[in-house]
Amino acid sequence: GEKGSVKKQIEEATSTKLNIDSKTGGVEITQDSSAPDPAGILKARDLVLAIGRGFSPQRAFRLLEEGQLLEIIDLKQHVGDSKNALIRVKGRIIGENGKARRTIEEYSGAYISVYGHTVSIVGDYDQVRVAREAIEMLIRGAQHGTVYRFLEKARRELKRRMLQYPSFMPEDLL
Repeated sequence: GEKGSVKKQIEEATSTKLNIDSKTGGVEITQDSSAPDPAGILKARDLVLAIGRGFSPQRAFRLLEEGQLLEIIDLKQHVGDSKNALIRVKGRIIGENGKARRTIEEYSGAYISVYGHTVSIVGDYDQVRVAREAIEMLIRGAQHGTVYRFLEKARRELKRRMLQYPSFMPEDLL
C-alpha cells in the first residue's frame, strides 16, 4: 500500500514483522516470542493471503475480528486445466455485472473475491459455509435462480438460529 501503510497496519494489528521480497513477491512473517497474541502470526498469514487473493485491505482486515476465517476454493480442482471452463465458471460465480457475487455476499454475510483460478471467502463459520455451498452449486452448473432460493432459505435458517441464540447474532443480519 501507500508507503507500506498496509504492511504497517498488519504488523501492528498482529504483533508480527513482514519481510516482503519485492522480486519474488514472497512474504516472510516473523513474530517476537513476547508478542501478546501468539495466533497473530496465523492472522497475519491469512491477511496476506486474502490481500493476495484480491481482497481490498479494508475487507481483509475483517479477519482480525473474532471467529472470522478465510477459505480459498481452487477452481482448477473443479474444472481441471481447461482455460475455457475456468472462464465460464468464474463468469457464473461473478454473474452479470457482478450480480451473483453480490447476491451471495448479501445473503451469506461473507465477502467474496474471484481472482485468478480461485474464489476466496471471508466470514464466520456459518457465512463461509453458506457462501461455499452457493459457489459450489454454481460450479456444478446449478441455475442462478436455484442458488438464490438456496441463499434465501439459508439466510432464514441463520436468522431463526440466531433468534434462538441472540448472543451469536451478527449485526448485519438483524
